[in-house]
Amino acid sequence: MIRELWQKLVTPIDGPLMSFIGLLLLVALIAMASASPGRMMTHLAHIAVALTVMRLAAQIPPQRLIALAPALYVFGVMLLVGVALFGDVSKGARRWLNLGFIRIQPSELMKIALPLMLAWYFQKHEAMLRLKDYAFATVILLIPVALIVRQPDLGTSILVFAAGFFVIFLAGLPWKVIIGLAASAAAAAPFAWTLLHDYQRQRILMLLDPEKDPLGKGFHIIQSTIAIGSGGILGKGWGQGTQAQLDFLPERHTDFIFAVYAEELGLIGNFVLLVLYALLIGRGLQIAAKAANLFARLVAGAITLIFFTYAFVNIGMVSGLLPVVGVPLPFVSYGGTALVTLMLGVGILMSIHKNRMLVQK
Repeated sequence: MIRELWQKLVTPIDGPLMSFIGLLLLVALIAMASASPGRMMTHLAHIAVALTVMRLAAQIPPQRLIALAPALYVFGVMLLVGVALFGDVSKGARRWLNLGFIRIQPSELMKIALPLMLAWYFQKHEAMLRLKDYAFATVILLIPVALIVRQPDLGTSILVFAAGFFVIFLAGLPWKVIIGLAASAAAAAPFAWTLLHDYQRQRILMLLDPEKDPLGKGFHIIQSTIAIGSGGILGKGWGQGTQAQLDFLPERHTDFIFAVYAEELGLIGNFVLLVLYALLIGRGLQIAAKAANLFARLVAGAITLIFFTYAFVNIGMVSGLLPVVGVPLPFVSYGGTALVTLMLGVGILMSIHKNRMLVQK
């Protein structure tokens, strides 16, 4: 009986994928113990909840996800509308919805619900995809993105947009359409600039010249680049980073935890972290390539590329190569909501891998 229970618990778990996730969570604990030791117990609790969510998601077969996709999308959009109407305002943004017994950030749900919905739509129209299908999919994508931009939450809107775009791209969006859209976006950039909030424009300007306001808007970028550069090849040693330990580095346990890690473990530590992300993404794409049907391939591919987007945007902004948009380092930064969302994606990948031999109509 014990053997059967054990097999039931571990059967959905993909060994290589779980190994890479486990090592990333270990990196998170090492970095967190230095960046913010007082939050260690809470972070361990977040990890426990996230692993439980991953385990439950791994039990849900892809055919059940297909059935749930439209309802999850509609539910997520309704929650976003609820945020716009009744959401709590914090630091000038309306991003949270207070349900009385719990306070949630509905935009996080859309990182999973949107790819599921778009994959469901393309699965339904797989026999004959036309340009109008891609246009309708774009409408499905833009509805939640517009609601998130309105909050405003630029970082999350970028991630949700990327999650949806990856599905549309993997479904076969023609390159000539992509090039046309890119050219249109470039032409519309001056108009889009006028729509940005003042703090968002300041973040972009500080990327170009952070020294213009070294004690204000440019402080984050300056301190993080100093931390990364001062780490050298071997780093200053765990717990010995001056920028982090002397409180020069802001948000060191969340968005800027990579700077703490880079300062203390150096270029070698950065290389190890990047290899882990590369292995995770490679395994995810491998699962996508072997998925049973179009729905599973699109979902697995989009989730995997979201992991890449998280890592690319966070490391880019902390290194001073991208504007600061509030994107956490995946599986490493402190924060329960983001970690649970990411582990939900990992669980879905495991489910798709487990059911890869099933042919579903």
